[in-house]
Amino acid sequence: MNNLDTVLLQSREAFLQYRTRSGMAKANFLEAIASEIEALGDPLIQKAMEETNLPEVRLIGERGRTCNQLRQFASMVREGSWVEARIDTALPDRQPLPKPDLRKMMVPLGPVVVFGASNFPFAYSTAGVDTASALAAGCSVVLKAHPAHPETSAMVAGAISKAIRACGEHAHVFQHVQDSSFEAGKFLVQHPLTKAVGFTGSFSGGKALYDYATSRPEPIPVFAEMGSINPVFILPGALKVRAAKVAEMYAASITQGVGQFCTNPGLMLSIQSPELSSFTQQLATKIREVAPATMLHPGIANNFIKNRGKALKEKGVTLVAESSVPAKSNQGIPTVASVNAEDFLKNPALVEEVFGPYSLLVISKSREELFKALDAIPGQLTATIIGEDDELVDYADFIQRVSDRVGRVIINGVPTGVEVCPAMHHGGPFPATTDSRFTSVGIDAAKRWVRPVSFQNFPHGLLPAELQNQNPLGIWRMVNNTWTK
Repeated sequence: MNNLDTVLLQSREAFLQYRTRSGMAKANFLEAIASEIEALGDPLIQKAMEETNLPEVRLIGERGRTCNQLRQFASMVREGSWVEARIDTALPDRQPLPKPDLRKMMVPLGPVVVFGASNFPFAYSTAGVDTASALAAGCSVVLKAHPAHPETSAMVAGAISKAIRACGEHAHVFQHVQDSSFEAGKFLVQHPLTKAVGFTGSFSGGKALYDYATSRPEPIPVFAEMGSINPVFILPGALKVRAAKVAEMYAASITQGVGQFCTNPGLMLSIQSPELSSFTQQLATKIREVAPATMLHPGIANNFIKNRGKALKEKGVTLVAESSVPAKSNQGIPTVASVNAEDFLKNPALVEEVFGPYSLLVISKSREELFKALDAIPGQLTATIIGEDDELVDYADFIQRVSDRVGRVIINGVPTGVEVCPAMHHGGPFPATTDSRFTSVGIDAAKRWVRPVSFQNFPHGLLPAELQNQNPLGIWRMVNNTWTK
């Protein structure tokens, strides 16, 4: 692991220089990365298609999202208020005791290790949101590429290197590591110079990294997104009015991207009724019409086949419908199953994620049993409530309990599709993530990589530029309880 030790030493050296870069300099760097990625053109899309089996239109859209993220972070650091600068000037004549000069702001943690994701080769990988937000925060980044798309990752890493040279940044502010071994991941997390970790992937992978980090002599934060089954609660009134529409909407959401989204609706819950029976039949018809599709790579396809088979063998679980089109090698079979709430409540295995185009319908006998089913569901990224206006009011206490265990509550929509904007929260209570206070989508994602520091009675020349009285960066600051530039 000598080479990885060198990587972290270089990352620390780069951090010591990069952390003092102005918001304008970091903004220019982030925008340059976006431009260099776009300059890779069609060859990048074609290589990603070859390595991930994702369609061209999806990858073009994801590349756009990735570059948009970079430019949003650039705008954030250029404007500057995200550092939460606070200035309370001295009151030397205050009685009975004088008040010192105190100034506070967010400062970067240090070198960040980012693990690229398999299901988003652009948006959550090499130049994805973890890398972009860490660079925006003033941290150096060591990116461990995902082995599912190594050449795609290398091409994006090359674009970042070009931006580094064009902007005159330290050569090691971003470093690209291609080592798929578990030992390499453990070494990077436990290296004493690593100060934080970003991860998107399976529960087993994220929890292992979290355990490595907390067992260090100096524990460090791990921001791991570890999957979610994103429960959907379908209220009786909605089924009476629009069962067919809901069935069509959810057949599409369950199978979108072959179910390979962390926001895939893997669990649906409702109360037994003739309308629910009709909905189930209509959902089954729609699912049968969806053809199997090739998954990201053979490992994910094999896990889907194994976990799908295991889930369908659990006590009380019944196959509702699967695609009527025969599946080929490495394809995910669109599948919906059902189980009564009594069996669901007895079996914790039924809340485990089946990553792929699979969803389980839980049928309760009553509203009270639906509440019990809710209480059996652990922390999630999202939850959705499908209901008519009057019954949403009637279920207000239920909706409040739903919000206690998720990061995003959706009314009359689908969880798939994550808008990249400041109001989006993409996180949730454990086991969805390791820290529900933070998001991995939107500009607030940068808050994962900083901590507050107060500067007391500092000479102005030693203060960070954001805290100096002359405010050379022109950022918004709170000065003695008043926002000013």
